Amino acid sequence: MWRSLPVLRCSRCLLVYSSSSLPNLRPNSHRSSFRMANPHPGAPSSSKPFSTAASFSSPSRTSGRGRGRGSGGRGRGADGASDRIDALGRLLTRILRHMASELNLNIRNDGYVRVRDLLKLNMTTFAKVPLRSHSVEDIREAVKRDNKQRFSLLEEDGELLIRANQGHTIVTINSESLLKPILSADEVPVCVHGTYRRNLESILQSGLKRMTRLHVHFSSGLPTDGEVISGMRRDVNLLIYLDIEKALQEGMKLFISDNKVILTEGFDGVVPVRYFKKIETWPGREIIPFQI
Repeated sequence: MWRSLPVLRCSRCLLVYSSSSLPNLRPNSHRSSFRMANPHPGAPSSSKPFSTAASFSSPSRTSGRGRGRGSGGRGRGADGASDRIDALGRLLTRILRHMASELNLNIRNDGYVRVRDLLKLNMTTFAKVPLRSHSVEDIREAVKRDNKQRFSLLEEDGELLIRANQGHTIVTINSESLLKPILSADEVPVCVHGTYRRNLESILQSGLKRMTRLHVHFSSGLPTDGEVISGMRRDVNLLIYLDIEKALQEGMKLFISDNKVILTEGFDGVVPVRYFKKIETWPGREIIPFQI
């Protein structure tokens, strides 16, 4: 007699898998619980974690973490061709920011990988299209369509390369190679981190932490500014402004990405509270007092 199996969804990794195949799944253990079949047939098998050629699923449209993160054209109402390209863009983001090392891709310290190597991977997008069935032109279209400009393309000696502009967790990425250093506060008149009021108590106790990423992210404008395309979710309700001049004077390294996200490793992965210039609610713009 047939019975349906429950399906588990991990919105962080955009994976869909059957719970029957993961009997020992624990919360927050997904990076160590799944192993991926060798993405390059014929190459030595890797024991590093990640899912088997899994479908990459669209995150929930109703969750707070999912709002404001889509690229142009991503949506249920788009036509099939649009969905196909948008799904490709989502998969590229995950691979280039987080998965390249686990997939045995040759990723440079500036984040670039060869497009032809990407197209050899044994993976499937959430639109159920094998990555191998996509073309170089599909990659170009996904990059062009992304309204947050998450990717850069580079041609060297007839070879097309691609990288994510920021958001990496891959430790071999070098900030100086990936990003442009900020040397003066005049270069970025606004440097603001968007977050949520529920996080304020923890932030005031411990500062802003980079967590699993290489950098703490700041935006170069406010959520409603037309030029702001990345660096902040649109549903944030708290803004923390960085005192760039003080940070630079005291040795904090600041960088800006090709898509205008301001990034810093802080000091040992933390931006201490003493570098906060002001905190205000959004969109009410009410100043929240705090002590250094």
